[in-house]
Amino acid sequence: MKTSNWFRIAVGMLFLVASFIHGESAMASDSYIVYFGTYTRSGASKGIYTCRLDADTGRLSAPELAAETTNPSFVAIHPNRRFLYAVGETGTFAGKQTGAVSAFAIDRATAKLTLLNKQSTGGPGPCHVSVDHTGKCVLVANYGGGSCASLPIEDDGSLGEAGSVIQHEGSSINPKRQAGPHAHSTNVSLDNRFAFVADLGLDKVMIYKLDPAKATLTPNDPPFATVPPGSGPRHFAFHPSGKFACVINEMLCTVTAFSYDADRGALTAIETVSTLPKGESVQPGYSTAEVQAHRSGKFLYGSNRGHDTIAVFTIDQGSGKLALVQNEPTRGKIPRNFGIDPTGKWLLAAHQNSDNVVAFSIDPETGKLKPTGQSIPVAASVCVKFMKAE
Repeated sequence: MKTSNWFRIAVGMLFLVASFIHGESAMASDSYIVYFGTYTRSGASKGIYTCRLDADTGRLSAPELAAETTNPSFVAIHPNRRFLYAVGETGTFAGKQTGAVSAFAIDRATAKLTLLNKQSTGGPGPCHVSVDHTGKCVLVANYGGGSCASLPIEDDGSLGEAGSVIQHEGSSINPKRQAGPHAHSTNVSLDNRFAFVADLGLDKVMIYKLDPAKATLTPNDPPFATVPPGSGPRHFAFHPSGKFACVINEMLCTVTAFSYDADRGALTAIETVSTLPKGESVQPGYSTAEVQAHRSGKFLYGSNRGHDTIAVFTIDQGSGKLALVQNEPTRGKIPRNFGIDPTGKWLLAAHQNSDNVVAFSIDPETGKLKPTGQSIPVAASVCVKFMKAE
């Protein structure tokens, strides 16, 4: 065979190998399903929406309706990725003064959701839902009723009746917002032994012992941790190390950092810092919403509504203290919940009043945010959750 033929064959083989490698690389790229909780009361949204995130490029697909349901303001995904749970933020369910939580089956090929069942949350106005790390129970915070509930998850993903409903009692110093309890979020410790319920009306983070197998909550000793009066604790996040935790305070636009004793389930306040730029005070219409720690443990993020920014903090790994390094405009109105994707590369900010979700890249060295230029339409979007695609 002539040399030129051998050369052409060799080049052809190299092309095939390169094409194969490129195809394998494309197939191996990280892809995530993203779910968005929304408010449907304006009529612009119909329920829970979904899109795809390419974690290599940060590209988002066009959003689609995953399930039609009423006011699914917060959602949570089961650890097995087969089920999704959503609160229905309403005041009545089945003719009673209570909200509901819905269980859905996930079609992992299409990301569409099929309703399995609904259960009472034991109080009106449920605003937050989470799943314990073993996937045995769901925890719900009832803002309107000032209570929290735990519900068992059946083998088919559906929900049983609540194993516990605990009514909070008391008030704090702001008569307009804190005349009574307002449970605002539920979070489970990394070891799955304790549940933490931030209560805006009490200026407390309530602490419960969790029995996921029985789906029950019982008061811990100590039973709570406090924040400065009038703060209004809203959402809560653990540091990946389990040594620290933070709660974002809605009313004063602050974050309180805690050290955490995992044996006792006890929080000890370290400091409370502003989520606003240095020297800027809280203005009418300002409040905070979400707080999340980066998977690296180096950074903390919090959303400022009205100010319409994400506050970026560095976390001292020894002391747990926070240092504000950025207030990045979110390119939308009233940023509620946001999501950091599992790779730690991207942050998606959901905007309740501008009906869009905006994407940012995360600098791995500084934690600072940079807009990617992507904004997708999701009406009255308030929650962002990720799930690894098939």
